[in-house]
Amino acid sequence: MNLLHSKIVGEGRPLLILHGFLGMSDNWKTLGNRYAENNLEVHLIDQRNHGRSFHSEDFDYEFMADDVRGYMNHHHITEALVIGHSMGGKTAMQLATSYPDQVAKLVVADIAPKYYPPHHQEIINALLSLNFNEIHSRGEADKALSKHLSDFGIRQFLLKNLYWKAPGVLGLRFNLEVLQHKMEEIGESIAATSVFEKPTLFLRGDRSEYITPMDEATIKKNFPNAAVETIANAGHWLHAENPNQFFEKTMAFINQ
Repeated sequence: MNLLHSKIVGEGRPLLILHGFLGMSDNWKTLGNRYAENNLEVHLIDQRNHGRSFHSEDFDYEFMADDVRGYMNHHHITEALVIGHSMGGKTAMQLATSYPDQVAKLVVADIAPKYYPPHHQEIINALLSLNFNEIHSRGEADKALSKHLSDFGIRQFLLKNLYWKAPGVLGLRFNLEVLQHKMEEIGESIAATSVFEKPTLFLRGDRSEYITPMDEATIKKNFPNAAVETIANAGHWLHAENPNQFFEKTMAFINQ
């Protein structure tokens, strides 16, 4: 079995954190350390085809939920708190509805359990344009990306994936070969065959449209014990844009 890569910090109740599309566990390092200071054993996980985890042609939320379950079994974690953002939120929802006994409480950050049309094509096209025969520094990679993506924050997020594949040869950690063909899978609704009845918190950014008031009925169908709260001054990357409020709301929920 392929085991997901992770970084584990702190001691206490297990808390698994699942990043979003084209992200990695490092995106959560600062918040992870804060959770670890509050009696939690934090598992910052790279999902398949992301970060330092294995690459695979198979890529959907059932596979990714099973990856997390396998990870928990390997680490002898019978039940965990789970936080997932965006794509990671869908993995977390799939895990909770498929294996409810293994999730104590669930936090879903800025995603609903519904279908989203593919909307990352501009980013994928920008990444495919990178020629690492000609790009030999982070600055050169940023300059090349800026021709396609004007948003500095998004470019910095993507460039966290830059690493030295070999001496003098840069590459990207995520599996772009597979991910560019799996855009429909990223947007898929969760394959919920069961209901997760334990406490669940959905957090939305006040400047994000990923969770709308109309989604609350869908959320309640799969997660009847769910609350939906809003993070101020934040868009889709709410944990990065307002980390203090994100931390406060999640810790209040965990400690309830």
